[in-house]
Amino acid sequence: MEYEGIVIRPPSEAESLILQVSLGCSHNRCTFCPTYKGRRFRIKDLEAIKAEIDEAAACGPFRKVFLADGDALIIPQPKLKAILEYLQEKIPGLRRVGIYGNAKSILRKSVEELKELKERKLGIVYLGVETGDEELLKKIQKGATYRQMVEAGRRVKEAGITLSATVLLGLAGVDPEKAHQHALETARVLSDIDPDFASALTLMVVPGTPLYDEMRAGRFQVPSPFQLLEELGALIANANFSRCYFTSNHASNYLPIKARMPKDKDAVVRLIHQVVSSRDSTRLRPEFLRGL
Repeated sequence: MEYEGIVIRPPSEAESLILQVSLGCSHNRCTFCPTYKGRRFRIKDLEAIKAEIDEAAACGPFRKVFLADGDALIIPQPKLKAILEYLQEKIPGLRRVGIYGNAKSILRKSVEELKELKERKLGIVYLGVETGDEELLKKIQKGATYRQMVEAGRRVKEAGITLSATVLLGLAGVDPEKAHQHALETARVLSDIDPDFASALTLMVVPGTPLYDEMRAGRFQVPSPFQLLEELGALIANANFSRCYFTSNHASNYLPIKARMPKDKDAVVRLIHQVVSSRDSTRLRPEFLRGL
């Protein structure tokens, strides 16, 4: 099986077969994201995809499959159904297919269409929310409003598909008021969506991105580790989930967090407050161990 360019996948898909059904990202405008810059989005030919499924099936069995690249949910419904049906046909014992989706690609599908995909083993959608702050959503060119993010997330859940939402600490920079607003509005959008899984990653500014150019020009500054943890603490304290597994243990994060919400909420907030109050950098992941 051949892959083109950089192929990324969520941490939870580490043991999945990665099937590259599209190349790049249909949006590809987010100012902080370096992954697909300079690449034109395209959907691979169905026969080529089927040939790769045949090849993978011969290497046998896979319980999970992840459809790459950055926004494979944008694939037109008939073609996406055909891909899922062929996966079921060729890979016995397949339990779940995962996919990245953005608000636009989700909202292009009705609840009934999403249910059709669920019937064909689409089990989880990964949605990059990043922030609930309307001004920040515009600034980072996310391509969706607060309302659209909530509607998209709820549509996935209404279809019975597991929803995993990610947000990004540090997007508001070092201004305390803007950072706090980012935390509160992000807590609000997560509460309104009420995902099954939620992850907070920490911003890392990468050369070649518009955000990097802003930083070089002095118009943006990355918050300190303890400022980022204050942001995380405010987010968790103000978010209300009915039942969610919340993590902030990505390689980009300074303080690994795993929590079942709402049960662990108070304990996690206390832990973050203790670390921030101590200003003890030995309790943080060192810079050389951080990564995207």
